[in-house]
Amino acid sequence: MEVSASSIPVEAAAKSAQHSLKRARLLFDNGGSASAASSFVPPADEALHKSAVARRIRMQYPVLPSATNTGTTSADGDGEGEEKEAPKEGAGKSMTHRSVAALRQEAIARLRDTSSGTATTDAKDRASGGAIVVHREVDLTSDVSGSATNAGVLALPGQKVAQTATQDGKETVRPGGILVKGSSQSRDIATPKWHAPWRLSTVLSSHLGWVRSVAFDPTNDMFATGGADRVIKIFDLAKASVGASDALKLTLTGHISPVRGLAFSDRHPYLFSGGEDKMVKCWDLETNQVIRHYHGHLSGVFCLKLHPTLDILVTGGRDAVARVWDMRSKQQIFCLGGHDNTVGAILTKSTDPQIITASYDATIKLWDLVAG
Repeated sequence: MEVSASSIPVEAAAKSAQHSLKRARLLFDNGGSASAASSFVPPADEALHKSAVARRIRMQYPVLPSATNTGTTSADGDGEGEEKEAPKEGAGKSMTHRSVAALRQEAIARLRDTSSGTATTDAKDRASGGAIVVHREVDLTSDVSGSATNAGVLALPGQKVAQTATQDGKETVRPGGILVKGSSQSRDIATPKWHAPWRLSTVLSSHLGWVRSVAFDPTNDMFATGGADRVIKIFDLAKASVGASDALKLTLTGHISPVRGLAFSDRHPYLFSGGEDKMVKCWDLETNQVIRHYHGHLSGVFCLKLHPTLDILVTGGRDAVARVWDMRSKQQIFCLGGHDNTVGAILTKSTDPQIITASYDATIKLWDLVAG
């Protein structure tokens, strides 16, 4: 009989499927023979499993339940009386359950030996080396083993369980070496004094775009604002506070992009402004005209600040540098480079560091003006 070539792969596949089904039955069939199951499941080692359970308990559950949960209690107040033994584990318990119960009993026995003073040096070394110690938090003012609820509970060896009174309060050394100091004075929290709620006084609606900057005159007579409408508006502070219709004193035009920074001079009747048009202007408030331009920024100017004691102007912008200008000669003194992004804020001081810059690159830099 001639066998076609196409039937050979089908027969091989059917034979492979039959062998796979047989192996699956041996592995997963609960009704299979014990000899077949034992050939695939390794024999259980009670001691090895107990060691693995102990390791998992040390890693995940460092504190076991107290001795009262196991059924062992003290017969008298000092914890040295006869004890009731816990009910024996049933034969139907799992290996993990039996291992945990055995570890608990060993820990309780070691704890009981330590409390009675019969613990050996080896047991103490084991306890200090990471062995499981059964303990729980108790009231340190009371006797540790003076009641049935505290039976079998003891602080860890080598730790102080004491309470010393002081003039201010009391000091307590809790298990774990943590010193707790209690004081009536330390618990006093200062409460803020009541004041009248802040009330909105005036709303000024004068700009036609976002208001991006504001600056106060040193004399507190007026303040200036600059916005995305490319103009600078100067308001009378007293009139603006009461909502007078003539609070707007002056409108300065000259920028061709949003005004991002303003600063009044303390020693001169000057107002400095910087905008996204890369211009820095000095306005004379007596003539209301621009008297100086400071050229040098390669992109928009985002902030500016005047030095408190020197005739120096510091500007920062999108070109990631802070430029130091001589206010009178319009010359650039220093170019403080080092930032990787826009310089968004500048602070000047009369003492070192005289210039502090903050940038969008999440850094703050302190500059020595003398060294540049």
